[in-house]
Amino acid sequence: MVLTHWALPPEQVTPLLPPHTRPDVLDGAAHVGLVAFHVPSTTAAGIPVGGFGEVNVRLYSVDGYGRRGVVFLSMDADSAHNVLAARALTSLPYMWSDVSLRSEGDAHAGAVRRRLPRGGARGSWRATVGERLDRPGPLEHFVTARWGLHTRHAGRTWWIRVRHRPWPLYRAHSWAYEGDLLQAAGVHVGDREPVSVLWSPGVDTVVCPSLVTAPRT
Repeated sequence: MVLTHWALPPEQVTPLLPPHTRPDVLDGAAHVGLVAFHVPSTTAAGIPVGGFGEVNVRLYSVDGYGRRGVVFLSMDADSAHNVLAARALTSLPYMWSDVSLRSEGDAHAGAVRRRLPRGGARGSWRATVGERLDRPGPLEHFVTARWGLHTRHAGRTWWIRVRHRPWPLYRAHSWAYEGDLLQAAGVHVGDREPVSVLWSPGVDTVVCPSLVTAPRT
């Protein structure tokens, strides 16, 4: 898993969030993330539904109850049936795409090209894994210690609980990226350099099926 983040003014991302949520900020800044990973297997209602590669663009949110979460602006995955199921059940912005994730030693690279429902967006990247972060700092904690997500579904804003152990994190170096995935999601970072590039071998994650509506504020 490669996690890359840029800092942005909160007012820039506020219009992209679901109603009744606001940007979660660290030291006055909002953050947009480009995250790529491989899901080796997925189970829904006790039924294995296969693995897939995913690349998502995300923001970080908080609602009136103080519940912090992730807001996904785009979720490219190379499994058509998982894309269709997720869009139908949660309205998460999954899109069917060609996703390639490659690793050779400490070098990690990937690429994505969108197929459906909105074609055209693409991106490619590479990074080299460096030292392990035995004590992640405030920024690393902010972008990885997320136990839920906010999404707009059936005309309302919902919070879905997510459970996972803390990510084992490593610094990533020699980061290079080309593409328009952020712009296609409505985020423009311009010439800003990432404030954080991390790598993780990943952990098991459970998405709880119960939905809790966000308060109207």
